[in-house]
Amino acid sequence: MSLQDKYGRLLEYAEGSGVKNLSVKEEKNVLYVKGQATKTVKDYLWQLYQQADPDMRSGDLILDIEEIPGKEEIYEVKPGDNLSKIALQYPGMTWNKIYAANQDIIKDPDLIRPGQKIKIPL
Repeated sequence: MSLQDKYGRLLEYAEGSGVKNLSVKEEKNVLYVKGQATKTVKDYLWQLYQQADPDMRSGDLILDIEEIPGKEEIYEVKPGDNLSKIALQYPGMTWNKIYAANQDIIKDPDLIRPGQKIKIPL
């Protein structure tokens, strides 16, 4: 399995979440991922890293993400809402980004409740 396959979810999320100045380079069996992202995106990238390499001992990924300030909006979940439907209200937003920003509140992305207040990372 190549390193780009091993860390495929992380790379896909980095590309789709708007990591600025994203650079991905593989050299001597080490994958170097560099860029700039909000705290929410950065934290989720580290979580994806830990999922791919639970002990983080492989030494085959250098994740160098500089934290940049980001804005967020609070959204109150309404009856009939789901993360995809909410994401459609914000240009460039995806349900994954909303879920990543709210993992302290949302344990299962398919189970949100009316009245919940969630963060929308802008």
